[in-house]
This record gives sequence, C-alpha cells and structure tokens, in this order.
Amino acid sequence: MAEPKDLRRNAYIAIMYMGIVSMLGDVVYESGRGITPDYLYFLGASAFLVGLTSGIGELVGYVVRLASGPLADRYRAYWLFIFLGYGLILAVPLMGFTNAVWLVMIFVIAERLGKALRSPSRDAVVSVVSKSMGSGKAFGLHEFLDQIGAVAGPAFLGLMMMWTANNFSFSLQSLLPFYLLMMVILYLTYRKIRSTVNEIAKQGAAEGKLDASFWMYSFAVLVNTAGLMPIALILYNGAKILESGGQLWLVPFLYVIVQLVDAPMALVSGYAYDKIGIRFLAIPFALSILPIVFSNLAGLPGVILACVSYGLVLGMQESIYRAAVTDIAPLGRRGSAYGFFNVMLGAGTFVSGAAFGYMLDASTPLQLMLGFSILAQVAAVALLRGATLGKNRKH
Repeated sequence: MAEPKDLRRNAYIAIMYMGIVSMLGDVVYESGRGITPDYLYFLGASAFLVGLTSGIGELVGYVVRLASGPLADRYRAYWLFIFLGYGLILAVPLMGFTNAVWLVMIFVIAERLGKALRSPSRDAVVSVVSKSMGSGKAFGLHEFLDQIGAVAGPAFLGLMMMWTANNFSFSLQSLLPFYLLMMVILYLTYRKIRSTVNEIAKQGAAEGKLDASFWMYSFAVLVNTAGLMPIALILYNGAKILESGGQLWLVPFLYVIVQLVDAPMALVSGYAYDKIGIRFLAIPFALSILPIVFSNLAGLPGVILACVSYGLVLGMQESIYRAAVTDIAPLGRRGSAYGFFNVMLGAGTFVSGAAFGYMLDASTPLQLMLGFSILAQVAAVALLRGATLGKNRKH
C-alpha cells in the first residue's frame, strides 16, 4: 500500500495532467467563442442567426448534461465521455476551413455539445483523484491552469488576426496544433491515471443516492447565481462608457481583468475551503452583492471594480463550488451530481441575465436592484446552512 505522501504526490500529478488538458482545450474553444460572432457577421449572418446559434449552443451545453452525467455513472463510461467531449473541440479550427454560414453554426453548436459531454465526467474524475490532496486544492489548481488557457488563447488569436490583417480562416486554422497537442496529452493522462480512477471508483460503485443536502446545495448555488450581476451586463455598461470616447477596443481588456483575478482566486479559495469546509461558501455568496454596487458607481473605475469583484466570485464559483459537490455527492453518483449541478448553475445565470437586463432597461433604481441581489444572497446562505446541517447529520 502506498504511503500518504506518495498518494498526495500522485494526486497532484493527476490534477496537473487534467489541468494541462483543460488549459489547451481553453486555448482552442475560448478563442473560438470570442471570435465566432465576428466571423459569422463577416460571413453575412444576421444578428438573429448569431443570437439563435449562441442560444441553441448554450441550451445544448446545459440540457445534455442531464443525460451525459447519469449515463457516465450508469456505465462507468467517464473516459468515453471525456474523449468524445474534448474531441468535439475540433469543431473550432474546422470553422477556418469553410465559408458556409450554416456549417459554422453547426460547428458552434457541436463545440457546446462537447462541453456538455465532457464536463460532468471530467469533474467526476478530478473529484476522484483529489481524494488524497483535498477537493478544494484540486479544483483550485485545475481552475488555475484552465484560466491560463482562457487568457492565452484569445490573446494568441487576437495576435494572429492582427498579423494576418483579419484573416479569419487562417487564424482559426492556426488553433489546430493546440487541439492535436491537447488530444495527445489527454491520451497520456488516460494512460497515467485510469487505473487509479477505476480503483477508487469501484469503491463507491454501490453508492447511488443524491440526498436532500445535495439538492439544497444546488438550489443555493442557483439562487446565489441569480442574484449575481452577469459579466455580460458589466461589460455592456463599460461599452456605453467607452463608446463616447471611441475606446470600445478596451472592452475585451475588461474581460481579461476578470480572468486575471479568477485564476489566483481559485487557488487561494481552494486551500481555504479545505481548511474551513462548505461553510466557506458564505463568503463568495456575500461578495456576489458587490458587482451591482460597483457597476453603478460613476465612470470607468466603477466598471473596473465590478470586473474585479466578479472575478473574485467567478474564481470561487469555478473551483470550490465544484469542490463542494465532491463532499456532498456519493462517489457512485458524481457524474450525475455534476450534470445536475451545472444545470442549476446555468439556470441561475439565465435568471440573472434576464432579471438584471430587464432592470437596467427599465432604469430601475439602484436600491431595488441591490435589494434583489441581497435578498437572493440571504436565501442562498440559508439554503447553504441547510445543506451543511444535513451533511453534518450524515456524518
């Protein structure tokens, strides 16, 4: 039997492998998500077609998780779904080989389908190999590496567009080597850690119930996210401010601020979560009030502060929110748990966009918008407390 120190070292190595795969995946697909609307417009697509494609893609990206997670659990097919999901990222560089609007639209939806197929199984595998190092640290490190790709990918593609004088086709094709490298490292990761994952997963094969603690936690995340002003509207406010000075080119850099805050926050919060436990999530719930406060301050500084505060929450949302599922859901149902959890997260994001978007269009007073956000976070903390008490009673 391996020593605890060896088990921890193996766990860190496994998370590094998975993180590098996610990083390279982000280089490709985050680049594609950033350039696709412009590419469709360049090819002659209407705003309706661009919006329709995005909407269908996001719908597929969340709804399919309701099936992919439980199927992965039922057939213990985690690696199959991971390979299929990452394989579909090929759709992004393939966009550079066609000028047909309808085919690009299909590729956009295919990439989102890939996300839906791989995410529950990937998170389940990360949760399994994190057993010897702590789920908070594992998901924090994974998210940190992931965000490196999320920043580097769009920056690389932007430089390619500049270097080629806005040649969409060649710029998208230039992502193909990153895709191929990602698939090679994914195969090496599979060879490296499949035996460990299979061995641990067998221990929880008989466990199969998601109890009240899981559902209360998932609803807490839904309510928390519903009361968090979405980044799209923060950037929208920034665009309105920058447009008057002809500085719209600065808007993407506001999003970079979010990503730069997200990455280190994921690491720090991961370590804190392992020491404090699920109660630590009350902190990001409380911080979720800040974006709406800062976005209503005068001028660009308020928007920048809103981006920073959103990045703080996002860093925890992408790491310790996922880590908490590991501590609540039984091993044999991790795929299902992450599938359902992500749908709740998506539902909260939808409610947030619709609610805050309506309130901004209606020129709703800050006091009412802030009241909506505070009420949502109070309810989220109450649900979180219920999930914590239920978890404690089980143990």
